[in-house]
Amino acid sequence: MNDRTMAERIARGVAALGGRAYLVGGCVRDRVLGRESKDIDIEVHGIRPDQLENVLDGLGTRNAVGQSFGIYQLKGYTLDIAMPRRAGVRGEGHDDFGALVDPEAGTYEAARRRDFTMNALMEDVLTGQITDHFHGLADLSRGVLRHVDDDTFREDPLRVFRAAQFAARFGFSVAEETERLCAGIDVTGLPRERVMQEVEKALLKSAKPSVFFETLRRMDKLQPWLSELADTVGVPQSPRVHAEGDVWTHTMMVLDEAAPYRGRVSDPLGFLLAAALHDVGKAVCTEELGGELHAYRHEVLGLPLAESFMNRLTGEKRLTAYVLNLVRHHMRPNRAATDHSSVKSTNRMFDESLDPQALICLAVADGQGKIPREPSHEAFLQERLAAYRAIMSRPYIMGRDLAAAGIPPSPRFGEYMAYAHKLRLAGVEKGPALRQVLALAGKNGDRKQEDGQEMNPGPGPS
Repeated sequence: MNDRTMAERIARGVAALGGRAYLVGGCVRDRVLGRESKDIDIEVHGIRPDQLENVLDGLGTRNAVGQSFGIYQLKGYTLDIAMPRRAGVRGEGHDDFGALVDPEAGTYEAARRRDFTMNALMEDVLTGQITDHFHGLADLSRGVLRHVDDDTFREDPLRVFRAAQFAARFGFSVAEETERLCAGIDVTGLPRERVMQEVEKALLKSAKPSVFFETLRRMDKLQPWLSELADTVGVPQSPRVHAEGDVWTHTMMVLDEAAPYRGRVSDPLGFLLAAALHDVGKAVCTEELGGELHAYRHEVLGLPLAESFMNRLTGEKRLTAYVLNLVRHHMRPNRAATDHSSVKSTNRMFDESLDPQALICLAVADGQGKIPREPSHEAFLQERLAAYRAIMSRPYIMGRDLAAAGIPPSPRFGEYMAYAHKLRLAGVEKGPALRQVLALAGKNGDRKQEDGQEMNPGPGPS
């Protein structure tokens, strides 16, 4: 049985007791827009909590995921089943349950507590009739994001970020009154996990992620969560190379250029975060030299800023390392292509990258996200990446090879392994490379051999 069929069974059980079940929130909005929606949220009116529990118990295994707020799930389904809540009541535990929910609140009051008019639509599960107290259908048709109620909207400051996220995801404009309201809401006390969730949705689900950041900028809400990006506003660039304007403008263009590459990288979120942060270093190192603006070493000087940004939003060390690695190396691919660097050089570049494919994609987006657009170097870089991967697929020297050839553990053992890796990147086959490493070890007196045995490793191992 699928979620929709189960929703109808729940609605029939509720109706038998004199209540009504409505589809609410995103699933109604997405159906009106002709979009697929994976989540189905149901709101039940007109029956008591214990009656709803009996209905659910008769249909499956009930799980009270938000019992104090009247929210349930059924095992094996992704449905969220809720009851309307009474405004202004807070509490925890089952003793507060009856006080928090209000089965007789009515659809108007329930919809009034929603964030935006497009999310305040309610669809009767059994009849399909849509209840639209706040003109959400009209706003959807116009592509306008508008808050429902001033007072209830302020109850959750995260809605400021949700406004920007929805504007980016759906390509909607934000109503002027909604932007004004958001501008006056304090977002400093939000948990970082909730802010990061909205950033992630904007980056991964938007055709133009720049809309998210531009909307927050208009609301004056880049601070404090996105302060490193805010600091790029007004930072000048050479008009000869960046006729598009300041660093902020270039960054927003790069973000939108990077978005289509999300499916080609190992970590789409990290990739888009790196696109957002790749030039934050320009805010601290841009200077005029000889009548020309320069931002020398911004890819390195920006690393502490990018790390500060990441640490403010997340504790995921692997994600942060991925982002910083891309920021550090983002200038190298286009430089290598312009200089037509050697295979050995590009091998080193890819070897130092946590995701060479993402590094190429970021470099291409960086070159395209500007005026004038640079010629794309993707073909050259992909050819070099294929060469690097071919070399790395060959047999190579491992620690056990050196040990078997008579090199004991020593402080220089790591140096020999590093030399072996350098030879590997240069394309030297395993056998000749091993002979070179052993020759170095013999020169340093670090290779054991039996009395009378010549220092000859024999044929290169496969």
